[in-house]
Amino acid sequence: MSQLHDTIESVDNEAVLLVGHGSRREKSNEQVRELAAMLEDRLEIPVDAAFLELAEPAIEDGIEGLAGAVDSVTVVQLSLFAASHVKNDVPLAVQRARSTHEVEINNGAHLGIHPAIVDLLDDRAAAVEAELGVDREEDDIAVVVCGRGSSDPDANADLHKLSRLLHEGRAFSTVEASFIGITEPTLDDSLSTLAKQRPDAVVVVPYMLGDGVLTGRIREWTDEFDDEYPYVDALAGDPLGTDSRLLDVLGDRWQEARTDSVEMSCDTCKYKVDLTGYEEDTGGARAMLRALTHQETHADRSDIDDEPHTHDAPAKHVAVCTNQSCAANGAPAVLERLRQAARDSEQCDARITRTSCLNRCDEGPMVAVYPENVWYGGVEADDAERIVSSHLDRERIVSDLVDQTL
Repeated sequence: MSQLHDTIESVDNEAVLLVGHGSRREKSNEQVRELAAMLEDRLEIPVDAAFLELAEPAIEDGIEGLAGAVDSVTVVQLSLFAASHVKNDVPLAVQRARSTHEVEINNGAHLGIHPAIVDLLDDRAAAVEAELGVDREEDDIAVVVCGRGSSDPDANADLHKLSRLLHEGRAFSTVEASFIGITEPTLDDSLSTLAKQRPDAVVVVPYMLGDGVLTGRIREWTDEFDDEYPYVDALAGDPLGTDSRLLDVLGDRWQEARTDSVEMSCDTCKYKVDLTGYEEDTGGARAMLRALTHQETHADRSDIDDEPHTHDAPAKHVAVCTNQSCAANGAPAVLERLRQAARDSEQCDARITRTSCLNRCDEGPMVAVYPENVWYGGVEADDAERIVSSHLDRERIVSDLVDQTL
């Protein structure tokens, strides 16, 4: 029996379901299955793999496959940070399974911030240093930890925390958090900023589980930076892969779940509290609706090889200026009323976001609608329903509000 078993209560009749995201790239799915097999060896209890989407088995099917043979199933999530999948999709699937099976089902947390991951990232950085022929103790080394990026501020904040922990106690000149997309700073912006500091080398560490399109893009952008700035050596390293240290994290998350000691960062969860810029996401009902409909957004994707996890774009994009003068004239109320009207509409397919100055000061609040390139000026909160019901729903421009067309 392993040392881990010596420190916990009996695990008779227990099993684990390791849940990965799922991909149309079978290599990524095999990585999840390989980690499941490694975790089974570590815990010495049955461990199966399941997926949120794009691969089989689904979570409910995975639980059903284990439920007939054990008294307790613990779901362990192979997610780096807590975004919508962790907060909505997995709990929904677990709740469905609980209503179907009498077996006890525990839901564990994501990988999150863990000393073993910090240690693993340190080794990934050291491998790049060795390949570049530099030494953090003697040379000026900057590190960029690059994640995918999320629309969830809680998840993005955790990457910054992880980067800071990698910096503490180590001889790097700086460690920066960066993202491939969705949020900022993007990797190319971070690299350009670091170039001004003229370090001896820039080490880019992909904070991702497997090798795929996004890690390829990280290497491509890093190589382009290396060519553009010959006075700085830059190189991107490898993702986390199936390093055995991930089993330390997964083992801890399993133990937390089975002893009912899972902790989530609810104080900064956009689904539970009002965070500036994310007001439309607050509320359990809307969060649950998103979880129910999320998988459908992937159904008609044809360019999965180029963008493996990009959703289809909305039909329209509405940008509301919330800069100083527009804000003083009521832009925040306009933004909220537009979002509410769009949510109430059955036809509206639009993303409504705030934007900075549109250079039409004192003529706002300004509302820009794309792809038609129609700008509305002097918009009041009471105009929101007209813009949605006429322009966004029926392609009819609200002529009396038009400031200009481009």
